[in-house]
Amino acid sequence: MGPVVLSGLALALALPALALENGLALTPPMGWLAWERFRCNVDCRADPRNCISETLFFEMADRLAEDGWRELGYKYINIDDCWSAKQRDAAGRLVADPERFPRGIKALADYVHARGLKLGIYGDLGTLTCGGYPGTTLGYVEQDAQTFAEWGVDMLKLDGCYSSREEQAEGYPEMARALNSTGRPIVYSCSWPAYQGGLPPKLIIGNFGLSYEQSRSQMALWTVMAAPLLMSTDLRTISPSAKEILQNRLMIQINQDPLGIQGRRIVKEKSHIEVFLRPLSHAASALVFFSRRTDMPFLYTTSLAKLHFPEDAVYEVQDVYSGKIISGLKTGDSFSVVINPSGVVMWYLYPMALPAQPWHVVRQQAPSEGFHPVLL
Repeated sequence: MGPVVLSGLALALALPALALENGLALTPPMGWLAWERFRCNVDCRADPRNCISETLFFEMADRLAEDGWRELGYKYINIDDCWSAKQRDAAGRLVADPERFPRGIKALADYVHARGLKLGIYGDLGTLTCGGYPGTTLGYVEQDAQTFAEWGVDMLKLDGCYSSREEQAEGYPEMARALNSTGRPIVYSCSWPAYQGGLPPKLIIGNFGLSYEQSRSQMALWTVMAAPLLMSTDLRTISPSAKEILQNRLMIQINQDPLGIQGRRIVKEKSHIEVFLRPLSHAASALVFFSRRTDMPFLYTTSLAKLHFPEDAVYEVQDVYSGKIISGLKTGDSFSVVINPSGVVMWYLYPMALPAQPWHVVRQQAPSEGFHPVLL
């Protein structure tokens, strides 16, 4: 399962009694995650280049440090499932598989930190991890948190396979307390919402199965929703087109906006066109026009007024992918965008002139009510 990051404000909302303002994850974490691309491949004899081993993480750390990713904010190297030995040691501590991680996790963390990066690791609240390795059952929470801190871990993804709802309700908050008690700043990537019916974020651009248009759409939607940008692809062989999408500087600027406000869908058309809006700092905004169509490019016509922007405002608009700029777009002006099947058009809007009260107005709909404005 993918991570749902709970830290800072998000952790405060999820676990109000345990909230701690520790300065972590004030903007969405960015980095690389092993799971979606490399899964639980532990056969290092048959596939030494792609198995879950210290070599894989050393090489991905090199790529983040040397290929321009680190400077853009991609700083986390995250180990996922299947890294540990099949049994805890005599003291009950988790240990890395001795053949695949002969130098241990502490040495890997030291290497990652020396490259100006941070290390994430994986645990599971159940008796076993999803891949069948030792889990962090309720009796091991404090011990495992302390072990991760001693190793120099900077993020923990805690999954929930082989655990009950009752164990999750007790264990996830307990791990939050345990991590805070270590004294080491560790981002808590909590999978609890995924086991309550939520959808985990995975960023698989450059991996198998996505078209070019779908890749652009995933990046835009993750960005407008303020989701973590955790890549899961082979950075040693990534294509230039996928790298261009993932290294889009304006996209990353929007994702990392300091307001930290999650965007939301504000329009869902019968034509299978959807519009998402994210309020940004300095009264700027991000708009994503997304097509769920699979037939042909679609010409979508609207105005900022129809999208509930403030009256009498004037914006400079930059297309996030093409870089094209539209200057002097008024709220009442009609405009059209051509959206490819499964694709997006994404805009960054910066106000050139605003009315006296420059509110971002987003409309929500309650189940039994009509639309009503919410001022952000």
